[in-house]
Amino acid sequence: MRIVVTSGPSYEPLDKVRRISNFSSGELGTLLAEGFAQAGHQVTCFRGAASTFSEPLWGVEVIPFATNDDLEAGLRQLPGREEVNVLFQAAALCDFRVAEIVNERNEPVAREKMPSREGALRLTLEPAPKLIASLRRMFPATIIVGWKYEMDGTMQSVMAKGRLQMDEYLTDACVLNGSAYGRGFGIISRSGELAHLADKAELCRFLVDWTERQPMAALTPRQDSFHPLATFVPLAPFI
Repeated sequence: MRIVVTSGPSYEPLDKVRRISNFSSGELGTLLAEGFAQAGHQVTCFRGAASTFSEPLWGVEVIPFATNDDLEAGLRQLPGREEVNVLFQAAALCDFRVAEIVNERNEPVAREKMPSREGALRLTLEPAPKLIASLRRMFPATIIVGWKYEMDGTMQSVMAKGRLQMDEYLTDACVLNGSAYGRGFGIISRSGELAHLADKAELCRFLVDWTERQPMAALTPRQDSFHPLATFVPLAPFI
């Protein structure tokens, strides 16, 4: 099967030498890409240039990206995009981008390299467009698995947000994690079923096995097809 994994952080520039980003290392996406490659699948990993975890091994095709827009362009330009069986959107993309930077006199600041002599600066951020909202149009026949990483709330609220993500963006499954979810990872399907995995290694093994058991995933996708998520059996009891 042909697998695409997005991995690691994106960043948004403040000027030509500074940027805003997040703490993602790219580890989980890298381990997932390696797991699929070891299982004999053709794997492309879009990897954030700011990732600190080691690059994938085992013959994974690695395509670097910098900003959210870079990743979107890379996915759109991917050769044979219609042949991708499963896409894992594991990259930690920026939720905000820079709208304006002004100095204390409310004057726009040049974005080549902002001089410290300008004194205090006021930075305005605006919400960045969500890449996941574009994936179904780009990959109409592909099984798409999203991610929902939440720091605030409860396990139940994270599951609710995962279901909302699937409904809003027509994805097929969602991986849940973060301190709001609790220890380990959850996987929720379109029908609301949940599997709980204890750690990253168990999650990657589950996703490889789950993908290989999808009745439609082994076939070459067609532009007029749509893959509903098949029911899966949890590998571990729900916690």
